[in-house]
Amino acid sequence: MEQNLAKMIDHTQLKPDTSKDKITEICNEAKEHGFMSVCVNPYWVEYSSQLLQGTDVRVCTVIGFPLGATTTETKVFETRQAIKNGATEVDMVINVGELKSGNTAAVQADIEAVVNEAKGKALVKVIIETSLLTDEEKVTASQLTKDGGADFVKTSTGFSGGGATVEDVSLMRKTVGPDLGVKASGGVRDYEGVRAVIEAGATRIGASAGIAIVNGGTGTSDY
Repeated sequence: MEQNLAKMIDHTQLKPDTSKDKITEICNEAKEHGFMSVCVNPYWVEYSSQLLQGTDVRVCTVIGFPLGATTTETKVFETRQAIKNGATEVDMVINVGELKSGNTAAVQADIEAVVNEAKGKALVKVIIETSLLTDEEKVTASQLTKDGGADFVKTSTGFSGGGATVEDVSLMRKTVGPDLGVKASGGVRDYEGVRAVIEAGATRIGASAGIAIVNGGTGTSDY
């Protein structure tokens, strides 16, 4: 196993039928393999935090997931509650519809509200859902993420029919420059694929196939 690679992976389980036993399993796997975090739905944040107490594995959760179409006030509340329950990273989904409508001010305000709620308490990653966007919209969304003060821009939820591509990661990295994190997520399921997106500029990987990836194999990864 490549320890440095493991520390770039958010070990992810976001399926709606995820059981408590599965959360226990992924937390144990994250401890064993040294992943950066577990990424779980908000309901499981508190339980995951309890299981990971005393370790260096972080708890990541998702906000406005998977559509991004909840109100800003709801996203802020979700963020506040997640942090209270132990999350130290939050991955929020942008309001894709407002981006498509050209209302960039609303998209940035949405991002800024979550960033302000999390400031000093949790990293914020912004999911722009690349599979739904044109290249021009990907650039705009990435720039809004940077301007909104977030820590990372992230490709995908894994729930909209497409995931991370080398081309998208490269475009996002070119847009945000060297200082912002870029997270590749969605369909990243093998070592070679991970290496490719890292070379394109990714600094974090979201995957449910983390164990296969660090062992040089191929797994099934939706996120």
